[in-house]
Amino acid sequence: MNEPFRDPAHPTAHRVADLLARLTLEEKLSLLHQHQPAIPRLGVKAFRTGTEALHGLAWLGPATVFPQAVGLASTWDPELVERVGAATAEEVLACHRKDPAGASRNVWAPVVNPLRDPRWGRNEEGYSEDPWLTGLLATAYATGLRGRGPVLRTAPTLKHFLGYNNETDRCVTSSNLPPRVLHEYELPAFLPPLQAAVAVMPSYNLVNGRPAHLSPLINDVLRAAAPDELLVVSDAYAPGNLYGLQAYHPDAPTAYAAAVKAGLDSFTQDDDRPADTLAHLRTALERGLLDEQDVDRAAGHVLSIRVRLGEFDDEASAEPGESAPYTPGQHQDLAREAAARSIVLLKNEGLLPLRAPLRVAVIGQLADTLMEDWYSGTLPYAVTALQGMAERCETVFCEGVDRVAVGGHEFDVFDWGGGALALRSPLNGQFLSADEEGRLACDQPGPNGWEVRQTFRRADGALRHLHSGRYVAEEDGRLVLADEPAALSWELLSSGARQAAELAATADVAVVVAGDHPLVNGRETEDRTDLDLPAAQEAVLRAVHAANPATVLVLSSGYPFGITWADEHVPAIVWSSHGGQEYGHALAEVLFGDRDPEGRLTQTWYRDACELPDLLDYDIIASDATYLYYRGAPLYPFGHGLSYTAFAYTDLTMDGARAEVTVTNTGEREGVEVVQFYTHQRRSRVKQPLRRLRGFERVRLAPGQSARVSFEPDRRDLAFWDVTRGRLVVEEATHLMMVGRSARDLRLCAAFDVEGERIPPRDPGELRAVDHDEYDAITFTDRDTVRGEAPGAWILYRQVAFAAHGSCVITAASAGGAMLTLRLGDPLSGQVLATVPVPGPGALAETRCDLASAAGVHDLYVVFENEGVTLSGMRFA
Repeated sequence: MNEPFRDPAHPTAHRVADLLARLTLEEKLSLLHQHQPAIPRLGVKAFRTGTEALHGLAWLGPATVFPQAVGLASTWDPELVERVGAATAEEVLACHRKDPAGASRNVWAPVVNPLRDPRWGRNEEGYSEDPWLTGLLATAYATGLRGRGPVLRTAPTLKHFLGYNNETDRCVTSSNLPPRVLHEYELPAFLPPLQAAVAVMPSYNLVNGRPAHLSPLINDVLRAAAPDELLVVSDAYAPGNLYGLQAYHPDAPTAYAAAVKAGLDSFTQDDDRPADTLAHLRTALERGLLDEQDVDRAAGHVLSIRVRLGEFDDEASAEPGESAPYTPGQHQDLAREAAARSIVLLKNEGLLPLRAPLRVAVIGQLADTLMEDWYSGTLPYAVTALQGMAERCETVFCEGVDRVAVGGHEFDVFDWGGGALALRSPLNGQFLSADEEGRLACDQPGPNGWEVRQTFRRADGALRHLHSGRYVAEEDGRLVLADEPAALSWELLSSGARQAAELAATADVAVVVAGDHPLVNGRETEDRTDLDLPAAQEAVLRAVHAANPATVLVLSSGYPFGITWADEHVPAIVWSSHGGQEYGHALAEVLFGDRDPEGRLTQTWYRDACELPDLLDYDIIASDATYLYYRGAPLYPFGHGLSYTAFAYTDLTMDGARAEVTVTNTGEREGVEVVQFYTHQRRSRVKQPLRRLRGFERVRLAPGQSARVSFEPDRRDLAFWDVTRGRLVVEEATHLMMVGRSARDLRLCAAFDVEGERIPPRDPGELRAVDHDEYDAITFTDRDTVRGEAPGAWILYRQVAFAAHGSCVITAASAGGAMLTLRLGDPLSGQVLATVPVPGPGALAETRCDLASAAGVHDLYVVFENEGVTLSGMRFA
């Protein structure tokens, strides 16, 4: 072993430097694409970034399918989530041994975007609306993926940095992230998992006017927080957006150079064809936009991961050996455990657990099927809700779908919400689909693929194919696609709701299994517009309940529903994400009481979408969003989840910030309680969360058993971002410690004092525009500026300490000449401190003005009298 880069006794940095020194510039450039070629002269093998592993190994054939990420999170069990991550790593390694080129050990998981808005199409991929809980669970999953040994089993990648919760126009929208939202909400989800993950993927969107792939936070914050070298990989085809859809740079060489300097190391562009990417990077070098040191830096990050994966070690050192080789089926029990423990009991009026019913009617579109999502593996087998129930008791089954005649053709209609319908032929059990040439045929097992071609929408007597936008017409007895709307008969032959009700009336209990299709109406590339249960599924539920009041609603979905009618009428409701191959067994265990329901919600369930801010409003503080700031009454709060037993909370004591509480099982059976601790700062210079999760503990208690549960928050976690000084600060203040079963079911509280700082009045020497306290009709733009989006827009600086007289220099720009007004106390009627003309058009420029007398501490409003004014900052003297 003569080459230091092959010797595991050397430090990683030494090994990387040695290998880099042996590479030509062209060879180093070749490492900056997803598909890295072999370098035979050095014995370096080909390497590829990216194996999907969100909740099990994906896209590479049959593999264990665990519950979706939001379902794994609902277990509130980091140890279980880590075990799922470790199992996933074992299956990745097994595939890699069989096909090193097809199964990369750089895995693209977990997703750590906080679930700010339940309408987000990728809600199923995240963990929680709470950033701390997101970071905790993401760290657990990444730890399982990487392993706890000296050699990485896999190299986990955090997705998607930063401010990414919308699919609508995702490549061209900019997420407005004020400094407090950035530092108190977004970064707390991403930074803790960097202790386990070794790579990061930026998001498609822009943040404050700058593409996320060019964010200075990649180098300045993420790499500063990571304990080792961090690999940054682009999202698929995102580099091309920098000079394409986003038009942020004029051409590819300029854009790619900027990306490398911003911290991007690996270009996921043009699939397995790196030629164009490498040509653009060569051109950037020729133009002087990049130098070899930039290339070395990026290539070094790539090689660091490969070294830590053991790729260049001898075989004995390189093979991660923390567990025996994977054998098919070995994770079946873990899949069942994860699915069972993820189930959340939302409501129960005594119907559950089921008490040996003689006959159960199992009803619904999802009752006898399991769904794969875009980031699932292929199910090796499927235990449906019907199959799980049928193993326990007599069952009868009805899908509850309407049968209609469309023209002269019969179809069963599946309603997946948002007006999206799928049509199945009763002749062959296949769904109507359009091929790439637009031909219609019943030849698909259901909605599938990246481009779903099996969904339709009725409107004004016509039937529209959603993927193509064309219309279904009848021609010579055949259904075809036409460019113009065509009148098409739609005759109801049999009612699914009526059939379901008739069957439910014959049973002791009816179980209605409802929910979403992971590839329709809420998925990557498509947000939801409402929170409604699909109308046809709601109709089935109401009909079944009318026929048999002993009805259980089982929801299987990757996101919350506004099921207000069900909550008012149905006696028992349970929810889980799509639970994977063992879902049916897991569901039966919970419904029949073999297991206590252990799941708890990790995001708020709202009653209606009207309770939510605009999907593109990322400022959770100003918009009162998420459980942190929401003042309304949710349908089901963050942390909610019932048990089959009852728990009492008594004797909360405080010793400084350390809380202790007694939790007692007051019921008649063993149960699991998730004891949740929240805090609230009573007084502050800034708007504080109404409540914020600080910790939790799971306790299993027998009837009558008590446990003393303690918790003490880390003082650093009580900090918030002080915009006046650009840093985190803990204020001297009284806090409330609140403990209970959810964010709204808080049983006890007690006050405790925290020593800290008192934030002084602002020094007006220099005020950056982005560091204001509040705003109205303002957009954050790149170069740390803000822009007024309407006449009368304003920003507010609280408690500014002014001298008796002075002057001000404002750095601003406008589209064609405009005015800024500085007012004290009120943006409409406050004393005018100065009126400042803003020249334009052109670049940012300085304008000096004299100030009216304003001695003392005042709230300063900067009013944008005209639309389109851009402000960088102000200096007062």
